[in-house]
Amino acid sequence: MTRYAAETSVSVEKSRMEIERILARYGADAFAYYSEANRAMIAFRIEGRQIKFILTLPEKTLREFTHHSRGVRTTDAALTAWEQACRQRWRALALVIKAKLEAVAAGITTIEDEFLAHTVLPDGRTVGEWAKPELDEAYRLGHMPQQLLLTSAA
Repeated sequence: MTRYAAETSVSVEKSRMEIERILARYGADAFAYYSEANRAMIAFRIEGRQIKFILTLPEKTLREFTHHSRGVRTTDAALTAWEQACRQRWRALALVIKAKLEAVAAGITTIEDEFLAHTVLPDGRTVGEWAKPELDEAYRLGHMPQQLLLTSAA
């Protein structure tokens, strides 16, 4: 299977700016960007919801960047391969966000449904970060964990 934008020349910066423009066009009224060594974050507010995407970036030292079929890559070639992988991931993130927002605009789905896993909860975690361990537990036990069951306050 081929990867979307595997050969893109669009810089990370242009993709980030494109994401910001897409969000504004579809009604987001706040935007934030943060990056560190091997990950970046895009956060925005749309229809009163706080949304956060964490984009995991590959380690520069991975063999797929430092080596090729004929042996070891030069330092410059390894950096070029790593940068290409980062550009590809940013293009894919731009595509995902744009597709989700267009589906909402077309009436196919809702902001809540499209961005549920990335919606930020009051404690700063996303719904996905909160729900994944609970979902694992539900499958492990074969029934709903008590934390997910609604109880009446009697």
